[in-house]
Amino acid sequence: MSAGHIDTLLSLWATSLLKHGDEPPFSNHAELYNTIDSTPLGDVPWEVFNLKYDGALPENEVPSWMTSKYDVWFRDPRSVLRNVLSNPDFDGEFDYAPYQEYDVSGNHRFQDFMSGNWAWKQAVRVLFYHILLFFLNNLLG
Repeated sequence: MSAGHIDTLLSLWATSLLKHGDEPPFSNHAELYNTIDSTPLGDVPWEVFNLKYDGALPENEVPSWMTSKYDVWFRDPRSVLRNVLSNPDFDGEFDYAPYQEYDVSGNHRFQDFMSGNWAWKQAVRVLFYHILLFFLNNLLG
C-alpha cells in the first residue's frame, strides 16, 4: 500500500475512533514504517519484484498504467510471522489457536479473528484430515 493510501486509511480510522475518544496506533505512514523497522527481531530484508501489464492493449489511447512497470516491495510473510510469534513483546497479546465462545443464551460471541468461523473451520478441517490419515494408515498398513 502506498504511503498516501496508508495515511488516508489511518485518517479514516482516526475519524471512526473519535466517538470513542480513542486514536489509531499510528498517526501516519512514517510512524508505521518506523515502528515496523524498529521492531525487535524484525531483521527480515526487503525484497522487490517488477510487474507489468501483459494483456491486450486498446487500439486507441492506451492508458499509461498498461505500459508502465511497477516495483512491488515486500518482506517474506513467513519470516515476518515467525519473528512476530517469537517476539516476547507479543506474548499474551493475541490468540494462537481458534476458539469459540458463547454467552449464557448460547449466542456465539465474536471477539477477534481467531474467534471467527473461518479460523475455526480451518482448524477443524486440518484436525479431521489428520485423524482420517491416522485411521487409514492403521487400516492399510
